[in-house]
Amino acid sequence: MANQNTTKPEQKIDNLALLNKGMNSLVDIISPSSVEVDFKFIRVGEKFYKTFFVSDYPRFVSTNWLSPLIDYDHEISISMFIYPMSLPDTLSDLRRKIAEMEATVSSQVESGQLIDPKITASLDDALALQDELARSIERFFLFSLYITPCSSSVADLEETSKQLATTLSSTLLFAKTATLQMEEGFKSTLPLAKDKLYITRNMDTTSLASTFPFTSTTLTQDKGVLYGVNQQNGSLIIFDRFSLENANEIVLGKSGSGKSYLLKVEILRQFMFGTEVIVVDPEGEYETLARTLGGECISFSPSSPIKINPFDLSGLYEEGENELGIKILSLHGLLKIVMGELDSAHEATLDRALVETYRQKGITADPTTQTKEPPLMEDFYKTLLGMEDPVAKDLAARLEKFIKGSLAGIFNQQSNLDIKNPLTVFSIRGLEDALRPIAMHIILDFVWTRIRKTLKKRLLILDEAWYMMKHEDSASFVYSIAKRARKYYLGLTTATQDVEDFLSTDYGKAVLSNSSLQILLKQGTNEVDLIAKTFYLSQGEKELLLSANIGEGLFFAGQNHVAIKVVGAPFEHDILTSNPMETMEISKRQEEQAVPITKEEPQIIQQASPIIQPIPPAPLLVNQPPVNMVPNAPQSSTAPIQNPLDTNTHPSG
Repeated sequence: MANQNTTKPEQKIDNLALLNKGMNSLVDIISPSSVEVDFKFIRVGEKFYKTFFVSDYPRFVSTNWLSPLIDYDHEISISMFIYPMSLPDTLSDLRRKIAEMEATVSSQVESGQLIDPKITASLDDALALQDELARSIERFFLFSLYITPCSSSVADLEETSKQLATTLSSTLLFAKTATLQMEEGFKSTLPLAKDKLYITRNMDTTSLASTFPFTSTTLTQDKGVLYGVNQQNGSLIIFDRFSLENANEIVLGKSGSGKSYLLKVEILRQFMFGTEVIVVDPEGEYETLARTLGGECISFSPSSPIKINPFDLSGLYEEGENELGIKILSLHGLLKIVMGELDSAHEATLDRALVETYRQKGITADPTTQTKEPPLMEDFYKTLLGMEDPVAKDLAARLEKFIKGSLAGIFNQQSNLDIKNPLTVFSIRGLEDALRPIAMHIILDFVWTRIRKTLKKRLLILDEAWYMMKHEDSASFVYSIAKRARKYYLGLTTATQDVEDFLSTDYGKAVLSNSSLQILLKQGTNEVDLIAKTFYLSQGEKELLLSANIGEGLFFAGQNHVAIKVVGAPFEHDILTSNPMETMEISKRQEEQAVPITKEEPQIIQQASPIIQPIPPAPLLVNQPPVNMVPNAPQSSTAPIQNPLDTNTHPSG
């Protein structure tokens, strides 16, 4: 019985070992199918690797001297190993080395030979280092640097190795192949923190600090939307504009620089994260995007049934605010655009007429009266006619064309819409250029009134903002929204191609200073100097903006900025592009893919099997965005580089 008790646990252990032996471990999953070690390369699976070690370094280095290597445009792994050295041992070795060099110099002088300049330079460096070590200004380290490129074939690997050697030579680095040590070299560049080669170079603290791989800025947050790719290092620019001190954004770029594409990329991705988006669209560029996402596209034109009453009130009461007074000030700005320049007498008469127009509808400064039906533009016109004042008659004459003339009805009816869709586009493409600033002001005022009613995460996109910024009163209104947007969880985006007109006004500069997110795309030669002066750009950044391709530029977020390339996934690009040639190709492709159903097909289906029945088309959910539209990360041409500070530990000396 005792023997049976001892054998049962052993049998259980053996069975468990057999069970584990038949299961795949993590090593089995990640290990390659085969490994071949050659004296010039190592093949791991289908990839070929070759390891280089740096054997010689430049005498003097500057900041970012390793940038060409770290930003190398190929798949490579870089490992750095740092070994701190004991100070007494270092000083002892240094004194001995100094004595040897001094003896060599003395011997050359006594024999009448020319002193070797290399020995003199090394002696000076050693004496300076000895002094700094003795005073604890510097410390001493051993440093190893290994590079392992990767390719899909031996021929590609050799070509990459030649290009890598050329890049290293440009920084005065001399690298050698780890011949007959390919396995050790490959393991040294794995994220295992194990130096299998141990080929070192002496370095002091200052020189070592310059090797740290912080050569470019990254703007990648844990949350936010993807704006594009960092052109310097290939990292993704993922940013949450609502994490800044304000969520306002300004986009500046010449015509054809990719402003609208950038805005549509942001709209699409913000929309999928639940942000409500409202767009004021002067050119009708956002209609396709709105329809694709089930949004609402409101066309604002003389023939459109949709109307907005500029005299609307929000009906909300906020402590310390006079809602009627704010609305009258806004109407002052609108009517100055409609009527033209006004002197002080005209402005005084205008103000009295506005107050009287609201009073006739029973609306006063008392908040309880402000829920009544607001007046129309025609009521204001009649008030002006009823005032026995030549100035009032003049104002009425300027307003008459909007009441009785060719533009009657556009701004003279009660509002008959509300913003309920999470994506709303106001298109004013059907209006003449002279009417667009007026329409944009009315739409913006209407939207601002609705925004203040309910607190919700929103974006307000104002494309071609120069229409409003060229009028002082409408520019003042845009600035007031930018200044107060944060209070209502709103991010205002202003985009313009007329950079000079925008930045030459005080309100344009004020909107810029109240926008924590700033994106500069391609600029013309006439504007780039003003841009450089405003944003304190370097000469290299100026040249970048002048030579940028479509969708390329500078991305400013708070105190940081990087070079950006805006990219969209293929399925995004088809609904975002406004390039006429691409739009025609997409339409043609869609027509070719659409197969018309003939009248005979349903009969054929029914005759094929009594079980199969034609399936009715699914109902179209107009107001529900597709849940599967998630933007894919763009493929960067620059491979990600292993961060040696994360993968290597510092062995003790």
